[in-house]
Amino acid sequence: MAQNFPTQAQVVIVGGGIIGCSVAYHLTRLGWTDVVLLEQGQLSGGTTWHAAGLVGQLRSHANMTSLIKYSTQLYSELEAETGLATGWKNCGSVSVARSADRMTVLKRTAASARAQGVAIEVISAKEAQDLWPVMAIDDLAGAVWLPGDGKANPTDLTQSLAKGARNRGARIIERVRVTGISVADGVVTGVETDQGTISAEIVVNCAGQWARKVGLMCGVSVPLHSAEHMYIVTGRIEGVHPDLPVMRDPDGYIYFKEEVGGLVMGGFEPEAKPWGMAGIPDDFEFALLPDDWDQFEILMQNALQRVPQLATAEVKKFYNGPESFTPDNNFMLGEAPELKNFYVGAGFNSMGIASAGGAGRALAEWIVNGAPTMDLWPVDIRRFANFNNNPRWLHDRVKETLGLHYAMPWPNRELDTARPFRRSPLYDRLAAKGACFGSKMGWERANWFTTEGEKPVTDYAFGRQNWHEAVRREMKATREAVGIFDQTSFAKLLIQGRDAAVALNRICAADIDVTIGRSIYTGLLNDRGGYESDLTVMRLATDRFLLVTGSAQAVHDADWIRKNLTADAHVTLTDVTSAYSVLALMGPKSRDILTRLTSADLSNESFPFATIREIDIGYATAYANRMTYVGELGWELIVPTEFAVGVYEALHDVGRDFGLTDCGYYALEALRLEKGYRAWSRELTPDITPYEAGLGFAVSLDKPDGFIGREALVAAKARGTSSKRIVQFTVDDPLPMLWGGELILRDGQPIGEVRSAAYAHTLGRSVALALVDNPAGVDRAFLEAGRFEVELAGDRFAATVHLSPAYDPKGLRVKV
Repeated sequence: MAQNFPTQAQVVIVGGGIIGCSVAYHLTRLGWTDVVLLEQGQLSGGTTWHAAGLVGQLRSHANMTSLIKYSTQLYSELEAETGLATGWKNCGSVSVARSADRMTVLKRTAASARAQGVAIEVISAKEAQDLWPVMAIDDLAGAVWLPGDGKANPTDLTQSLAKGARNRGARIIERVRVTGISVADGVVTGVETDQGTISAEIVVNCAGQWARKVGLMCGVSVPLHSAEHMYIVTGRIEGVHPDLPVMRDPDGYIYFKEEVGGLVMGGFEPEAKPWGMAGIPDDFEFALLPDDWDQFEILMQNALQRVPQLATAEVKKFYNGPESFTPDNNFMLGEAPELKNFYVGAGFNSMGIASAGGAGRALAEWIVNGAPTMDLWPVDIRRFANFNNNPRWLHDRVKETLGLHYAMPWPNRELDTARPFRRSPLYDRLAAKGACFGSKMGWERANWFTTEGEKPVTDYAFGRQNWHEAVRREMKATREAVGIFDQTSFAKLLIQGRDAAVALNRICAADIDVTIGRSIYTGLLNDRGGYESDLTVMRLATDRFLLVTGSAQAVHDADWIRKNLTADAHVTLTDVTSAYSVLALMGPKSRDILTRLTSADLSNESFPFATIREIDIGYATAYANRMTYVGELGWELIVPTEFAVGVYEALHDVGRDFGLTDCGYYALEALRLEKGYRAWSRELTPDITPYEAGLGFAVSLDKPDGFIGREALVAAKARGTSSKRIVQFTVDDPLPMLWGGELILRDGQPIGEVRSAAYAHTLGRSVALALVDNPAGVDRAFLEAGRFEVELAGDRFAATVHLSPAYDPKGLRVKV
């Protein structure tokens, strides 16, 4: 062992790129100084050093935007603290549009920016040229200008963060290779290196494109894959000056920034070139891959169209540096669900410089507090499962995700690669009936169904897409007759043991210690009273509960529950998602169909709402749960996988007489929004409490032993009116389509943003659930006194606020 090499530390960070140094910097700012950072080469020598260094603030999720806004603030102040330059320049950025559709995107972006407090201006092509004089504008429809954006020097920034961490006590050691991760009883205990072992309470994997390999050392999935990423640096070009903004031309897949009087030009080609299939060499330090002008050609052709002077400019350098990409183009943060005290910050998808300041702070706060301090679900590592770490699947998916940077962000856009992936037993049956499939958590799910002569392909648009009438048919069938939805993708967790009821009652906000056969809708709350999940708890026996939760939440929810079980609790949790299909039979005639297939008494007296019972359905035996997500009479049939096809066929055999219709997730979304039902990760987030969501009825404050988040809710109730509230709106004009992310205005002033939206065919207009935010409080009087509008791509439409569900023709119709 090398002299003075540490043998123990509170935290060991693996990887000395910009994110590793940012985590070290922010941990020490929070007072944790016993921090050791290990880098196998030199700081920034992996992928950081060759990053382009662009810092664009705006993201589709408000908290992701706030992380980058923090980055820009940090980068502007860091040199004064450390004495080391960062190369930060607040030069602003221009994004241009070559088409009307892209201009719609930019106008939607501008509304989103206003909702998130980011300065932005929609400008003409000529105004864009005034800001960026070296570009041709003959083919442009317009642009947007973001004055707060900028650029930084990645290596300088990394060194400055490292110095800030060192100044507060962190040790940063280069030329140390981590060879293993020490584990005992499901908890990380340290790292093994080529210079000795370091015991540690916490290990943080910030190993960049080696992060997947480091994860595999201890059984942790870190699904990322490297792809080649290329740019050129030119000699001096007339008209290029040091204050030139960053320029993005997403229709051409390209970006530009000034460098020493010339331009850096790179981009994100639609079909990327994965790299490192046999593993990333450990000694790939300050290294590049061979030039590939064939792969770069599509970028170069578009760049010549935008900047004609490139045709005669000197190309001083071609950079081909691999970077790591994830399956959904978002980075990964958080404690690994497989291993306690092992954290990950990796997979930055060529956005590491912009994200590193805020992401490093967020991960450091997560480590110090033992939980995130804000909603980080878009980047939470628990959004992936171990099957997402399959190398062949990753290789094929990354071909597409790199290009998503500048691909047209169509509403409801689906990824095409590495599919079909997970399939329900009904997949072939639904495909034969014309299902157009989407994907969630790998599951193939029917979004909508064709009729004769239609192709099951979505034609993307910002207005009404080609499935508009199909969804109208499906919604009408559900409201007036009966629809069947394949919801097999629901995650299902079985909780068993003599302490199951006590443990769950402490984790759930509602009282779940109920009679056998009851179903309870409840939230799982954090200490701040915000939603970690919302789900249905079904009591099957004294010591056995089945939890049904969202498709994307199996890993997250199981991890949350396990982390909140006491060490001595006699409880086991088993993910049984694959054991059951779920067929949702919904509509006023659902009882008529089911009665013909079962000997069970389905009357309201014998089988009331919120009841679960094992019944016979045709030849099969399955659970029937009297619950709804569409606001109609119905049952969720939880069917053992091997019986799913038989039950589906039996329902259709009987259902012909009642108008039974196959329905997809687009109809389901619109139906739930008509009723104002909330969804997790949209309306329900770790930053939203049940009272702000309008779900106070699902909270049992008087449970004898309390529950996680109770103190925060008691305090919130004592304070009275909250500054935030989830509110349902409909657009008065029957034509506009809302998709989510639109700006809400009250008396002409920005007041919130749409979280979910759909066209409500039952109502004849678009419906939305929005987060309204007013520091002085949001109560009934505030909502009733305001004049509300929705801004859609620059146009404003009058909107009506609904304090009870917009669709509720029979009051408590759901309990019929």
